[in-house]
Amino acid sequence: MLSADGLTVEFSGKTLFQDISFVINEKDRIALMGKNGAGKSTLLKILAGVREPNKGKVSFPKGTVVAYLPQHLLTEDSRTVFEEAALAFSAISEMEKEIEALNVELTERTDFESDSYMELIEKVSALSEQFYSIEEINFDADIEKTLLGLGFTRDDFQRNTSEFSGGWRMRIELAKILLRRPDVILLDEPTNHLDIESIQWLEDFLINTAKAVVVISHDRAFVDNITTRTIEVTMGRIYDYKAKYSHYLELRKERREQQQKQYDEQQKMIAETTEFIERFKGTYSKTLQVQSRVKMLEKLVLVEVDEEDTSRLRLKFPPAPRSGNYPVTAENVGKCYGDKRIFGNVNFMIERGEKIAFVGKNGEGKSTLVKAIMSEIEHEGILRLGHNVKIGYFAQNQASLLDENLTVYQTIDDIAVGDIRTKIKDLLGAFMFGGEESFKKVKVLSGGERTRLALLKLLLEPVNLLILDEPTNHLDMKTKDILKQALVDFDGTLITVSHDRDFLDGLVTKVFEFGGGKVVEHKEDIYGFLAKKKLENLREIERK
Repeated sequence: MLSADGLTVEFSGKTLFQDISFVINEKDRIALMGKNGAGKSTLLKILAGVREPNKGKVSFPKGTVVAYLPQHLLTEDSRTVFEEAALAFSAISEMEKEIEALNVELTERTDFESDSYMELIEKVSALSEQFYSIEEINFDADIEKTLLGLGFTRDDFQRNTSEFSGGWRMRIELAKILLRRPDVILLDEPTNHLDIESIQWLEDFLINTAKAVVVISHDRAFVDNITTRTIEVTMGRIYDYKAKYSHYLELRKERREQQQKQYDEQQKMIAETTEFIERFKGTYSKTLQVQSRVKMLEKLVLVEVDEEDTSRLRLKFPPAPRSGNYPVTAENVGKCYGDKRIFGNVNFMIERGEKIAFVGKNGEGKSTLVKAIMSEIEHEGILRLGHNVKIGYFAQNQASLLDENLTVYQTIDDIAVGDIRTKIKDLLGAFMFGGEESFKKVKVLSGGERTRLALLKLLLEPVNLLILDEPTNHLDMKTKDILKQALVDFDGTLITVSHDRDFLDGLVTKVFEFGGGKVVEHKEDIYGFLAKKKLENLREIERK
């Protein structure tokens, strides 16, 4: 269906990848993996046709529709959500209009014998054949179903796109891609701005409806659920596995072990050969043997071991000071913004040591309740903090609140007090900011690096109630695993807002569900909760 042949990309004399080739077949669902900077997003852009390789080409049969969702995008603000989504069918609508116009022209013309009249008939016939071969679609119903699945409400359909955040606009673009029913869908971090329910809907669509899919994602559960093939970009080349992500990790480990064994054997042979050459290079009787071995070494193709990211974040929260039995208690808590009620009549008691997830669709009040607990906003009812509660807070925008003009070292130096000041360099090293990295300005850091720095600030004083709002955004899988383990080991109370199911699995034992102006407590882990909700949500979408 789509073929990549001999692709090479170079940046400033450095080769990102060289002479890579692969084929994407119908019904392939591919995870594009590799460490940050390996060239995954660049490769996706080349497949999408939005940038050119230095060498090589991408080819596909005529009429193949390739759709691409980048990490960052721009949309116009002149249309409603529904009108913007309907643009997915603009090509079909234009084709229908063109057929109608040509038919009118045929009825009005009288030069029946002319070549141009015959050409017009052929054009109408070809267009009509193409138009009627398209599967009949109830456009409005399809748009509604897709928008509802991605988290929009019917009230949103007639709102202008300018009223929505970048994350919601990304959903509109995603809806347009899905509605087009393309032959190949290319997605770069599609789950970054989706809630759990929307991610599940997208999974079902990609598995059951989509044709070929290539996705870059740090969401392990999403990748594992939808993909059947993994292409790893590493050290300028690719490895293609007919396996989903979790199985690919096992195969990659085996591959590297084999490479290491081959490398060690070759290095031993080189050492022995070099020793022979040095010992006998002045010996006449051994001249031919020495020359033979020299030539052999010159022609030797060296075994390479795939690079392994050995940098490792070491994360451990300080011991939590003992708090009261109930760190947070809510009595008839509610919040309105103007005429819009976010939630009301919320009642709960969080026990010391509990680890809780706040889940639900975007806009249902998860972050609002967090802000209320933090006393950052006014609210109805009573929110009471228990005895000796010390809060550590990580907001969604925490990383963006860092002073961009400070260095990494200055950021920590400015807030560190007491004995911890003697350990700043050790702390920075543990967070992969050792050596020269500590002198980087915040403004040049990536999203993941900023998040790590914001998490480090959180560790500088002992707390017993951690409140984390989307802490895994911009973190790679390995760093997420390390953060998760640190939170599992944390001996205080945890409230986390997250849409990352893999991150929540094994971490939280209770779920607070936000939706319809209510907050419902579920005494189950995340997958127990989702299993129960999945059928309910699918039925609900069908009813809307």
